[in-house]
Amino acid sequence: MAIITVRVDENLKKMMSKIKINWSEYIREAIRRRIELEERKAAAKRLLEGLKSGRHVVPKGFISKALRESRKNR
Repeated sequence: MAIITVRVDENLKKMMSKIKINWSEYIREAIRRRIELEERKAAAKRLLEGLKSGRHVVPKGFISKALRESRKNR
């Protein structure tokens, strides 16, 4: 496993020590979520560019179905 270092000021370190969680795991999970978000944004951008250029066609009803599923999974 690779190692990264994060510097925080003394005040923040004191506040972190009062909360009993695994900060390393918390930060790893935050990084994973951010990477997933950025990958989804990049995929959406590629899809929109494809739609604008006419390379991709959205099937009828796809957007409505996707929105319903997204709302259901909240």
